[in-house]
Amino acid sequence: MCVMSIRFPDESSLDRLRDHAHRRDSSMSSLAARLIEEGLRMEEHPAICFRDGPAGRRAVLVGGPEVADVVSALVGGDVPVEERRARVAEMMCLRESLVDAALAYYAEHTAEMDAEIAAQEEVTEKYQALWERQQTLLAR
Repeated sequence: MCVMSIRFPDESSLDRLRDHAHRRDSSMSSLAARLIEEGLRMEEHPAICFRDGPAGRRAVLVGGPEVADVVSALVGGDVPVEERRARVAEMMCLRESLVDAALAYYAEHTAEMDAEIAAQEEVTEKYQALWERQQTLLAR
């Protein structure tokens, strides 16, 4: 672990960081580290931002779906590789450049994205089972 001192131009940023960390039941240090890491990734991948979701904090396309959703649709399957970008773009109502942005992010953060995809599949299965149980109860 590395330690670094940060100077803010005024106390309002520090106050907002403190309040935000308190609301998230997090330390200021861990929140600041996460925000810096996410900020650096957004600088490197301008079409990517981060948002909370049912399976935790996720990389998403700006104004669009989660990167994991795009990658899941893009990787594998029986669609010929040369047709996948266009097919995913059409299916998800995205520009191909955003599909490319998701793929570029995936290429740089493959292990992390694969773990997110697996976690997302678990959440989907959980909600599917819950929905099926609700339908059974409604049919009584």
